[in-house]
Amino acid sequence: MKVFFHTLGCKVNRYETEKMLSELEGIGFTLTDTPRDADLIVINSCTVTAESDRKTRQITRRYKRQNEGAIILLTGCMPQAFPRDAEELPADIILGNGAERNIVKAVTEYLGSHARIVKISPHKKGEIFEGGVLEDFSERTRAYMKIEDGCDRGCTYCIIPKARGRVRSRSLEDIELEAENLAKKGFKEIILVGINLSSFGKDTSLTLADAVKTVADIKGIERVRLGSLEPDLTDDALLDALSKIPKFCPQFHLSLQSGSEATLKRMNRLYSASEYLALTQKIKGIWHNASITTDIMVGFIGESDEEFNESLEFAKKVGFLKAHIFPYSVREGTFAATMKGRVNEAVKADRAAKMAEECDKISEEILKSLIGHTRSVLFEQRSGEYSHGYSEDYISVYVKEDITPGEIKNIKILGTLNDGVLAEIIK
Repeated sequence: MKVFFHTLGCKVNRYETEKMLSELEGIGFTLTDTPRDADLIVINSCTVTAESDRKTRQITRRYKRQNEGAIILLTGCMPQAFPRDAEELPADIILGNGAERNIVKAVTEYLGSHARIVKISPHKKGEIFEGGVLEDFSERTRAYMKIEDGCDRGCTYCIIPKARGRVRSRSLEDIELEAENLAKKGFKEIILVGINLSSFGKDTSLTLADAVKTVADIKGIERVRLGSLEPDLTDDALLDALSKIPKFCPQFHLSLQSGSEATLKRMNRLYSASEYLALTQKIKGIWHNASITTDIMVGFIGESDEEFNESLEFAKKVGFLKAHIFPYSVREGTFAATMKGRVNEAVKADRAAKMAEECDKISEEILKSLIGHTRSVLFEQRSGEYSHGYSEDYISVYVKEDITPGEIKNIKILGTLNDGVLAEIIK
């Protein structure tokens, strides 16, 4: 039998799709990249924004029309957070988060009875990190590794704590074993991810640096990169520990959300814009080639023109290599959904466009400033006349030489190209 996956959302979802694929392969399923050929279609959903939910509804209905004979399985954050909405969709099996542990049982049960299955268990206090150990990863150069789940923070706009539960950290033993498996498969870079990655170890008296060092110590692993971090939890002790790990990639994805102090307070973000700026300056003082990437929300409840302009100017001041810009969308069940002062949709769209335009200009200037500099690049693919990969600090690099995916080469930057830089291999 054949299975097709459609994964929405974050890198954690991408990892969990790999786990589900591994479990299904164990009972004879093979992966297909064509939904029309599939016997089972798995939709791993996201619910971070209203747009995420819209996409989930759209693709679930589309796949049902395209392949009426396939089993449609909906899982992930959307059914976990909004089970009633999920039940209205034409899915044969609906599972909440944790489907990677339950998917074989659910599919086997459905094949035996053909009766609709809906199994969504609310998160509870005291849950532990579960999941087993991956043997392989379908991408051939970089692998994600989930080491944390859940979030204990109370951002007023966010539904994710409901979808993911409280903080749970993975054991160092499982992290080490999975890293060894991936190294044996030829992976040279591992990206550690989590729902609130900065909270890794909160429940186990470990630190995020412990996880990084555990992976970095594995023979064959040459790079360790981190997913999104919370600014207020990225403290001096963590930076000092990371600076002593040579294989650590100094790309810091620090979620900003807004550069306005007033907006940050309404969001219940636990840092100020000035503290965020000081952190980025500290990072750049430790790593000469550090890059800062981020997420910026526009049009949050009560965001005035003045607050938006403050956020815009702040983004210019920090200088982000990359910024994911998105408009605020109301999530029922969050505190922000009860707040007054919603921003007009057209205004939000205009602000998102302005912020994206300025951040693109900043990124272009950063890339131009790197001309003549050298970097180490893990090459991932050959596309047209170029080989493409990423440097330690997440610069997108293109070279005309034909480089085998998975190789790490030293390069010199010649100029800008597309979303990154054109370079030559240093012989």
